[in-house]
Amino acid sequence: MTTVHRITPIRENCVYTSCYCEENVWKLCEFVQKERTAPLEQLFVVFISNDKRMIPLWKQKSGHGDQPVIWDYHVILLQVRPQSDSLVYDLDSVLSFPCSLRLYGAMAFRSDRHIRPEYHRKLRVIPADSFLLNFASDRSHMRNPDGTWKMPPPLYTPIQTAESQMNLDDFISMSPADGWGTVYSLDHFLLTYTGNPSTASSSP
Repeated sequence: MTTVHRITPIRENCVYTSCYCEENVWKLCEFVQKERTAPLEQLFVVFISNDKRMIPLWKQKSGHGDQPVIWDYHVILLQVRPQSDSLVYDLDSVLSFPCSLRLYGAMAFRSDRHIRPEYHRKLRVIPADSFLLNFASDRSHMRNPDGTWKMPPPLYTPIQTAESQMNLDDFISMSPADGWGTVYSLDHFLLTYTGNPSTASSSP
């Protein structure tokens, strides 16, 4: 078994807030940038969603048995390494941290071929340096109409830029005309980053 050079703290020591996956990934990127544990150009932030904002993911901590969790969106960190498999960092997954993209594809993404079209996944892939520079969230999407929190927010101050206090929707949107990065279908994403259009070993 190949030893993976660790570029983040171990899972238990990462900055983590449940239901704030975009901020958890931002903090992972910030760590790599500050500690210089890997070239930042190897890292890509991947937003997973679709036009209906209903995407199934397997092997999530909040799942039950072999049932998928249906998220409105999810965010993972992808490390593309020269001459090696790409790695996925997903703090909400029960798979290893990090996990090879091939295994994550087979176990967590599975395939769009056997699920209804409205659940097909799209992926917006953004270079980590661009994400760190441009992402902003005032966390308003996590407030109920009466102002209370749907889930407790992170303890640190909201992530903002000089230009924006809230642009999360530009990242969740799967319209290629919006936001940053490149939007892929699931097969195109897996083909691009693993060389195989579907790493699923069996239908869900």
